[in-house]
Amino acid sequence: MEKLKQRWGIDSNFQIIVILIVFSVTGSSAVFLAKPLLNLIGLERASFSSAWWGGFLYVTLRVLIIFPIYQVLLVAIGWLFGQFKFFWNFEKKMLSRMGLGFLFK
Repeated sequence: MEKLKQRWGIDSNFQIIVILIVFSVTGSSAVFLAKPLLNLIGLERASFSSAWWGGFLYVTLRVLIIFPIYQVLLVAIGWLFGQFKFFWNFEKKMLSRMGLGFLFK
């Protein structure tokens, strides 16, 4: 736990628990919201070919839609749990590593 607290720059074990809860709630929420969003724009699993590439294309589009939902929800749910600063810094660091750091300058 001490290594994790040092790495994340936090002070208490309670804060670690809250952060892990935020990650789990955010992941579940993003996946839950992706299906109705896909249905809304007409991308249902039945719309794709039954061949292997149809499933691959569907899963790829689903992940591409879940990713931005997850990013927004992570900061929002982190704010609700009182950890906005941690998750805002986490987002900036992650997006910078992905080459999207220009969004924050």
